[in-house]
Amino acid sequence: MRIVVTGGAGLIGSCFIWLLNRQGIDDIIVVDHLGEQEKWKNLVGKRFEDYVEKGAFLDALQRGHFDDDLGVIVHMGACSSTTENDASYLIENNYRYSKILARWAFENQCRFVYASSAATYGGGEQGYSDDDRTTPALRPLNMYGYSKHAFDMWLLKNGAQECCAGLKFFNVFGPNEYHKGDMRSMVHKGYEQIRRDGRIALFRSHRPDYADGEQKRDFLYIKDAVDMTLFFLDNPKISGIFNIGTENPRTWNELVNATFAAMNKKPNIHYIPMPEKLRDRYQYFTQADITKLKTAGYKKQPTPLEDAIKDYVQKYLQKNDYLSA
Repeated sequence: MRIVVTGGAGLIGSCFIWLLNRQGIDDIIVVDHLGEQEKWKNLVGKRFEDYVEKGAFLDALQRGHFDDDLGVIVHMGACSSTTENDASYLIENNYRYSKILARWAFENQCRFVYASSAATYGGGEQGYSDDDRTTPALRPLNMYGYSKHAFDMWLLKNGAQECCAGLKFFNVFGPNEYHKGDMRSMVHKGYEQIRRDGRIALFRSHRPDYADGEQKRDFLYIKDAVDMTLFFLDNPKISGIFNIGTENPRTWNELVNATFAAMNKKPNIHYIPMPEKLRDRYQYFTQADITKLKTAGYKKQPTPLEDAIKDYVQKYLQKNDYLSA
């Protein structure tokens, strides 16, 4: 059974291939667009059968080159920039491409697992439940979140969520995110700031109900994120749209304090104004309700934030290393 991993050179995709390799699986086709970025380094040390650029893969798929030859498509490929302003690009890349892959998978009895996002929840006015009855009421705050929400809604409208597994990833961080620029986690950016300046800059709060740095997010270590993803390959009869997080939100202050601790440094935080263009698109709180995931049978406990950051900083960032073989 061959497995396609789109976005296979990205953060989640490359780390998922790492986990598959640890399970003895290397019948993998990696699909991505490497371009001029450094994310090719995420594939070094990985074992896979072939690499195909995303445009060439879609063309080959539609021409029937993979009929009866694929067992699973793990679709992690997307533009993941929450500040991307080209709505047409996001719809083409995150919505239309996903629909083509999904339709092919359904028609060819191929397991389809794809990445959605916690960005679909917007400001959290409807809570963070992955119950299908809640999804239509969600109002994303940015175009990236909307492009993911649009695909979730397409599945629901067609009853196709029962034929696949959608994973609403919350704030994933860890090794192999180095190519992501401004979309890197605050752990990685904070680590660089500490090395360079001896301090970390965080956005001030622009809401009276949150003190500076006390905004909360559900931070999920990449090793837990890919383990949760593997659960849906190991259990192919489990379908639907699921939150992928810890259900334990932590503050930005706690996150950066843990980063200082992992580097054996004394905390030194200063707060800067949030850019005006981000203020109406900023999530002040996220918390994954993972009741559905646990009910489906996933029993492992996510890595505590401080332990995850220590692992990331000391095993990878300080050694300038990747999550490889």
